Amino acid sequence: MCAAAGMLLTGCALSGSSDAAVRYEAEHYNKSIYTADLFAEDLCVATEDVPLENAPETGTFTAAALFDVDRSETDFAYHVHERLYPASTTKIMTALVAIKNANLSDIVTVGADADAGSFAPDEQTCGLKEGDKLTLEDLLYGLLLYSGNDNAVAIADYVGGSMEGFAELMSEEAASLMATESHFLNSNGLHDEDHYTTAYDLYLIFNECIKQEAFMDIIESKAYTADITGSDGVKRQITWEPTSFYALGEAELPQNATIIGGKTGTTQEAGNCLILLTEDGQDKPYISVVMGADTKSILYEDMTGIIEAIPEDG
Repeated sequence: MCAAAGMLLTGCALSGSSDAAVRYEAEHYNKSIYTADLFAEDLCVATEDVPLENAPETGTFTAAALFDVDRSETDFAYHVHERLYPASTTKIMTALVAIKNANLSDIVTVGADADAGSFAPDEQTCGLKEGDKLTLEDLLYGLLLYSGNDNAVAIADYVGGSMEGFAELMSEEAASLMATESHFLNSNGLHDEDHYTTAYDLYLIFNECIKQEAFMDIIESKAYTADITGSDGVKRQITWEPTSFYALGEAELPQNATIIGGKTGTTQEAGNCLILLTEDGQDKPYISVVMGADTKSILYEDMTGIIEAIPEDG
């Protein structure tokens, strides 16, 4: 079990956060109950920065952490309660809510708001078109592997009835996981000043995600081909690959560890973010997260450095 707990929400507010976000925290946060529940659930707890020998210098990212899943110990923590924009790491929560609230075999019809053409050129999409029909499972693969913002909207519309309805489900799930330092307004992580999380909350969410067989099947995949029926009845296939530089062979893999999978996230406001499930040389699982890295290359260098610093006696 990790050392003593006690979360503080002060001192980490993003500029411009609204009164609505403050009210959300007041409604969802009870410090004494929260701390006791973290221990009861055998979760990693971090109340302050935790140094790690041989970890990378902290000047190139905003927050980072390494969690020993089996031991429920925080091996490394840096600014893990600082409120930050999550970018597409949001989509791990989107997937979790969808998996828990709908059937993967359900057929989803893509609405106009999820048409890939409705997104800006620099916003990642999976190529969905209004009227397309595909399974929820297909959408989840595109969401987590290729980070499709169109898939995220289609999932939200189907599972939540609307983006607003789905955001409420996200908030409910966050509260149930004690991820009380987060506030979700959309399913894709496109920038909104009142859409935020922390490195620690991402750990709590991801820790729940990896308990879901469907989630694990997806993040372990090297590629996925979806069968889609267009509004005209014509069938087509689209293949999606991961956005992770590790999976694409564009970043050097850490030594003495195996990367299982995870989720990337990048916006101008969020910087470069990544959360991963990794196994060490003894097949022990670790969750690692880096948020706000200056560049993609630095993101992967820092993540590799954190993973390679896993204690040998872990």
